[in-house]
Amino acid sequence: MNPILDNILWHTLSGPHARFSVGTDSVRRYAPGFSPIIGFADVLKPDLAALKPLCNADEHFYCAGWTGVVPAGWRLEAEASMFRMVWAAETPADGALGDAGVVRLTAEHAEAALALATLTNPGPFGLRTLELGDYVGSFENGQLVAMAGERMQADVFHEISGVCTHPDFQARGLAKRLMLALIRRQLLRGETPFLHVMRDNVTAHGLYQRMGFEDYCEVPVRVISRLGS
Repeated sequence: MNPILDNILWHTLSGPHARFSVGTDSVRRYAPGFSPIIGFADVLKPDLAALKPLCNADEHFYCAGWTGVVPAGWRLEAEASMFRMVWAAETPADGALGDAGVVRLTAEHAEAALALATLTNPGPFGLRTLELGDYVGSFENGQLVAMAGERMQADVFHEISGVCTHPDFQARGLAKRLMLALIRRQLLRGETPFLHVMRDNVTAHGLYQRMGFEDYCEVPVRVISRLGS
């Protein structure tokens, strides 16, 4: 096991992404506008009391690795589990990023990326999520139809995230090609790609296994919201 990867949310929010987050030495969250994610220094002792002043009422957050009693002032909205998967294959061949219609996503694409993520629900996503790493997208007739990007990172580990395809353009391998291009770039930088997939998303889990990812662990994931005014 690896202590960084075991609590990658905390090591990201307190490390490379500290400038994108707010909190204390025990709990941090991405700042408003980014992906609504919370990380705990100790998932067995989630210090939500310290975070409460930094959250709006009814604001929803994702957190992982914590299964204890929900403290007063917070509501459990959803609970499931996900696989944390790590790349275990050879470096993919070069490709995709030079294809026509494939571009790096920047602030000018933020609204289109958020709309695609809202439609397809690849996981927590905000208007400023594109700032957290390299995101690339496939366009057809000016429409963003698929994307993939990078989010959490700490030590050598770098997450592949935001993978999605518009329902009208699925079964063409668009997002997979974008993923492989990002994975290749990460490996050439000496990084270790990883990703998350919900346990009940059997199709995506199988695809990622065939691509070259292996299960590292299964972790609980919760959606919580802050109560009160």
